[in-house]
Amino acid sequence: MAHSSIETVNTTGDKLLPILSVLLVIAGISAFYLLETYNWYVRSLVLVFSISVGIAVELYSASGRNFIAFAKDSYHEIYKVVWPTRKEAIQTTIVVFGFVLLMAIYLWISDKTIEWIIFSLILG
Repeated sequence: MAHSSIETVNTTGDKLLPILSVLLVIAGISAFYLLETYNWYVRSLVLVFSISVGIAVELYSASGRNFIAFAKDSYHEIYKVVWPTRKEAIQTTIVVFGFVLLMAIYLWISDKTIEWIIFSLILG
């Protein structure tokens, strides 16, 4: 369900909305530290409110709408995934563990061979 036929026209407002959302988040973080004489829950409420408004402003922009469309398409793709059965998952896990064990043995033998070559043959 890709929306490849959607045409977006970037206006100045669409270019300014991401900047505004970042400024709102920065203002909320600044307000959290500047309002140190208030209780922590008032400061936290201001912070959460400004971050929420910043996110809402960003989601209203063209890039935010594209993100929402992407998220919806991704959510619909989840239903198309074919998950392995329990038997397939166990078999795959056994193969992976077997391969890891074989590689560990191979690397151990290689390491001991190189060690033997260096210390016994070269260094005496």
